[in-house]
Formats: sequence, C-alpha cells, structure tokens
Amino acid sequence: MSPEGAITNFSVRFRPLGPWRFGPDSGARDRVDLVYHSDAVFSAVCAAMSQLGLAESWLEATARAETPAVRFSSFYPFAGKTLLVVPPRSIWPPAESSKVRYKAARFVPLSVIASLLADQPVNEDRWTVDGESECLVPENAVGPFRVSIRSNAGVDRVHHANVEGHSTACLEFAREAGLWTVVQFADTDAAAQWEAPVRGALALLADSGFGGERSRGWGRSEAPEWEPWIPPQAPPSDQPSERAHWLLSLYTPSSADTVDWKRGSYATVSRSGRIESAARWGESKKSSLMIAEGSVLLAGGDLRGAASDVAPDGFPHPVYRAGFAVAVPIPWRVAA
Repeated sequence: MSPEGAITNFSVRFRPLGPWRFGPDSGARDRVDLVYHSDAVFSAVCAAMSQLGLAESWLEATARAETPAVRFSSFYPFAGKTLLVVPPRSIWPPAESSKVRYKAARFVPLSVIASLLADQPVNEDRWTVDGESECLVPENAVGPFRVSIRSNAGVDRVHHANVEGHSTACLEFAREAGLWTVVQFADTDAAAQWEAPVRGALALLADSGFGGERSRGWGRSEAPEWEPWIPPQAPPSDQPSERAHWLLSLYTPSSADTVDWKRGSYATVSRSGRIESAARWGESKKSSLMIAEGSVLLAGGDLRGAASDVAPDGFPHPVYRAGFAVAVPIPWRVAA
C-alpha cells in the first residue's frame, strides 16, 4: 500500500564546506563547468548505492527499468532562500533592456521565471547579472559563487628536489550559498521504497564529496537539506495553450517518448567522462549527444528518458549514463 499524502518531489540543498570542481568536457584543469550535470549526479549516486550494498536493486529500479523509480535534475546554485536554475529557452532572454544584459545570465531565480510564465515583465531596476557566476542577482548583490584557481605541487618522494606544480580551477561559494537539485520519485510506491536509500546515498556523498579532487577534500557539504519541491507554474488562462516540457536535467529520448523535433527550443551537449570502477579505473566512457538543461520540448505525453550503456567495448560490466527527464510543464510560446 502507498502511504497517504506521500511526497514524490523534493528539492535538496547542499551547503559546501570548501571548493567544488566539475571538470569541463575538454578536461582542462584550469577550466571548470558551472553545472554538475544530472548524468554525473546519477553516477555518483550509483557509486554510493554500491557502498550501501544496494547496487543491483538500484540499477534494476532505475537504469534497467521501463520507468525509472528515481530521477535527479542537475545541480544549480542557490543564494539564501533563492533557488536559481537554467531558464526555459523558449522564454529567455526577455525583451532587450538598456540596463541588464539578460542573455549573459546562465542561471535565473525561480521567482523571475514564475513572473515570465505569468506574462509579467522583469523589473530591470531590481536585477543585474553577476559576470563571475553568470547568475541573475538582485542589484548590488554578489553571486553565489566565484571561479578560483588553486595551486598544488607534487613532490617526488625519491628525489625531493623534483617538484611539479599545477593549477586547478574550482568553485568557491559565498556564505549562505550552495547547490541544489530536484529528486523526483516516479510515484508514492517508489518514494516509499527509495526515499530512505536516496537520502542515505546523498548524505554519504555529502561526506565523501561530489565531482573532482575529492582526495583533497573538495566537493563536500553539510548534511543535505530536504524540502518538498513545488515547481513554478503558469497561472490559469482563458486562452488555450499547448503544453511544453522545460528540462531541468540532461535528456536522452526513450523509444516511448514522442518528441516533435521540428518544433520546440532546445540545444544539445556532448557528454563523455571517465569510469570509476574497480574493474578498470579511469577508462573513457563512450561519448553521447544529449539534450541540454533549459531546453523546451513538445511531445505527445510526459517525457521519460532513458539510460544508455556507455562502457567501452569489452568492458566487464555496463556503465550507465542517465538521460532521465526531470521536466516542468509550461505553456508553449516563444520569446519575443
């Protein structure tokens, strides 16, 4: 039996205890991505589930299931009580402003998106774009993070005079700022079965770290903070409008998804990466082309998405890249 009143969508906040690093697709150490993508989140949770002794049941419920029991959005910044996210491409940027270069904002507060969905203009006297973090922030406010370069040196244990220095880019967060994600359960039964394990896995990852340079203590946070997730919604309208799907995750279409690729407003991103497996550590995953966060798709029904096996040929076990859709329904219209 499903528990009555069970919540199936949560936002989860992470308050960093130090630098975080998300390696760019180029692999350059002096560059850092500003988004921890949903496929990397899923991979990290898989590793944590393995440590918890739940790897096989977890993969059966997610990567190998027709409908995944749990989905994750990408990680986005927050500042204080304000959650920011990649805005819908169909309504962003708004009309040109003489004061704010909206197209420079990669992350936008949910309250601003809610206003746009309600056909309310953005108050250009209230907002500015923080160039360092690419976030739309209140006038005279600082961004939730900045990009920093940390230097390190490797010392030869035999010949101590041999020192090799290198620099690594990372994100450093302001006070009361951090990263957040959406955890979405397929239904109340899935929430009843998997909420506790997912909470445990995310708590484990908060202790051990997300992303790169974990051996240096990067990517760690305080205990994750969970709360019910209520996405922004357009107010009721007398004018009928077609429903679209605003993606908060990377997305790989499943065979059951009926996306109209001739319409919509979307972008693609190439994903690669390295395998973290005791079988053969560090081998390259096969690259995949995925639909990017912020894309707005039109489809005949809800989007599901799929996980693909990206293990190199001859690898001893599958390696899954999750393209499950975490999407918010919004009215379909195109920005002016």
